[in-house]
Amino acid sequence: MKLSDLNVQIYADGAVIDDMIKAKDSGVVKGFTTNPSLMKKAGVKDYVSFAKEALAKVTGLPISFEVFGDDFETMEKEAKKISSLGENVFVKIPITNTKGESSVPLIKKLSAEGIKVNVTAVFTIKQVKDVLAVLKPNSTNIVSIFAGRLADTGIDPIPTMTEAAKLCHESGNAMLLWASCREVYNIFEADKCGADIITCTAPVIAKLNLIGISPEERSLQTVQGFNKDVKALGFSIL
Repeated sequence: MKLSDLNVQIYADGAVIDDMIKAKDSGVVKGFTTNPSLMKKAGVKDYVSFAKEALAKVTGLPISFEVFGDDFETMEKEAKKISSLGENVFVKIPITNTKGESSVPLIKKLSAEGIKVNVTAVFTIKQVKDVLAVLKPNSTNIVSIFAGRLADTGIDPIPTMTEAAKLCHESGNAMLLWASCREVYNIFEADKCGADIITCTAPVIAKLNLIGISPEERSLQTVQGFNKDVKALGFSIL
């Protein structure tokens, strides 16, 4: 199966402007997401400057920026500022704050005001239902389930993603996003589940050209790679 056969859209997950430009130029990536951890890793020093530069460089595609606040009053102010940066901006709101207090009341308020939200750090069907229940009718939003992190706990994310996709599509107000993609195969899993979007980091996107290579050819490439490293080592066993 080819990427062109899939319905799921690939978004690039990261905060390195050069990587974002390459992702857009690839023609495969249909949107972008960022988060505080990725911004820290990329060495971002000024949030608003970064956001404005990103919007200028990947213009026309949807992009999600996350609030930094941990109290809902601050989150609300940040959300309004982030949303004002562009029509294609989604505001990422974590499903709870660090105290475990639900963000659903804030999500309801922001949605009612016409702000497109990307509800992040979602792990359960209950959380999905709680969010969908408060989104403004006929609005466009994203629900991001961290399928990869759910799998890290030993839980198969497929049943959760499949049910969540059904709920999101029935609501008509949210797209389901498969977050924390670990490998290229996750893209095909996300598509099979009915997810609308999957976020991929630059290393995963770099592997997309491997799709379609036969197992035999990949086996040979692997052996050739080992041989290249053997020569680079410059010594032998015997």
